[in-house]
Amino acid sequence: MKLLLAGTAFALALGIGSGAMAAPISACLITKTDSNPFFTKMREGAVAKAKELGVELSIAAGKFDGDHESQVTAVEACLASGAKGILMVANDPSQIAPMMQDAQKQGILVIALDTPLSPADAADMTFATDNFVAGELIGQWAKEKLGDKAADARIAMLDALPSFPTIDQLRDQGFMKGFGIEINDPTIIGDETDPRIVGHEVTQGSEEGGVTAMEKLIATDPTINLVYTVNEPAAAGAYQALVSLGKDKDVTIVSVDGGCPGVKNVAEGALGATAQQYPLQMAALGIEAIAKFAETGEKPAATEGKTFFDTGVALVTDQPMPGVKSISTEEGLKLCWG
Repeated sequence: MKLLLAGTAFALALGIGSGAMAAPISACLITKTDSNPFFTKMREGAVAKAKELGVELSIAAGKFDGDHESQVTAVEACLASGAKGILMVANDPSQIAPMMQDAQKQGILVIALDTPLSPADAADMTFATDNFVAGELIGQWAKEKLGDKAADARIAMLDALPSFPTIDQLRDQGFMKGFGIEINDPTIIGDETDPRIVGHEVTQGSEEGGVTAMEKLIATDPTINLVYTVNEPAAAGAYQALVSLGKDKDVTIVSVDGGCPGVKNVAEGALGATAQQYPLQMAALGIEAIAKFAETGEKPAATEGKTFFDTGVALVTDQPMPGVKSISTEEGLKLCWG
């Protein structure tokens, strides 16, 4: 194995022996950043599967969330290297799409991981969590947890951005369906009319944003008893705000991610439940798909009934509810990341 540092375009290149293959297949993994634990786990899955299959893997990342230019440079380097496939977690799904379409025309398999490209067919397939199902699971659990109080719940919705493409929308709308709240336009956050929802606040998906958003909403309605958060950093911030206000015992928080800190927060009682996604699985399956495509020309198919390849999701809680399938935090900690 060889290790090569090469600026922002390719932070890590792993040349792995050909193993069972006569001529090594080359592939590229390009993530949003190289610091987020989610992408660290994704790299881990890609590296392990590449080593197993004898795939030569190059890894690149943006310098920060939203760093489109570094990803452009990484794609250019990947195309020049003769790679057979690209695994992409796009910082800007629409801006990177033309480059991915050019790669497809060159006979390169393009797989979007976690975040669909825009248009989605700029990738040959998307390997991702079913984020609607993730939201639906925590909504169903929360409804059962509140029991009779669900009919008069006071709900705070802590989203990522005013209209974050796909992921934010799907988790938000899935939660509402699971809880029994009527969805209007599924592509719009905040257009529902159910009086149980106190309001929506953006968090940027960060702990600091979660603190601020929770403070604003609890000031609007001190009787809030349920908090939906788009991810676990926002949930940690919401919990911090509630503790400072002495309201943490009166409010249930649910979230999505399944990182180790979030699962530990469930175990400690700061969160009631979280929906766990599997970045390692996304990347490992992506490498398998590239290897198969190189050998047979066959492209990966979507999960039956869906437009993408579903890499799985599980509800993690130590308070299982009737009719809602879940795993314990002990199980979740064996599968978590970060």
